[in-house]
Amino acid sequence: MSAEDVKLKLVEAEEPDENDYRLQEQVGFILRKAHQRHVSIFAAHIADLTPPQFAALAKLHDVGETSQNQLGSLIAMDAATVKGVIDRLKARGLVELSKHEVDKRRLLVNLTAEGRNAVERLIPIAREITEETLAPLSAKEAAIFMRLLAKLA
Repeated sequence: MSAEDVKLKLVEAEEPDENDYRLQEQVGFILRKAHQRHVSIFAAHIADLTPPQFAALAKLHDVGETSQNQLGSLIAMDAATVKGVIDRLKARGLVELSKHEVDKRRLLVNLTAEGRNAVERLIPIAREITEETLAPLSAKEAAIFMRLLAKLA
């Protein structure tokens, strides 16, 4: 077998078979691993809140009082999940609930003073978490990655 034949065989071996399925090359698997890494970094910096709890606090800090359902939409959570998050934050004194003046079935959520202080203290830490999560990438790669990821979301 000539050197050219050997090169051709190596190239053929590297090309994936279209019928082959490698889990480690699948978008869901890679996204899950990246998410697990991010959650691990998050937990190392903010141990007393989950990422969904922090998301709720951060969004309330951005938008102010809003309905529980609207908050769920804003942070990409279904109604049952956001209710559990809000219940846990309320039990810790970080948010308060009130009834809408006109539609009494509608629950409004707002930060308490303690919740506002907590989120304002945590936002700089959250920025550090993002930086650490993206640290393996150059600044240009991180910007491209975030833009592409947003297209998938």
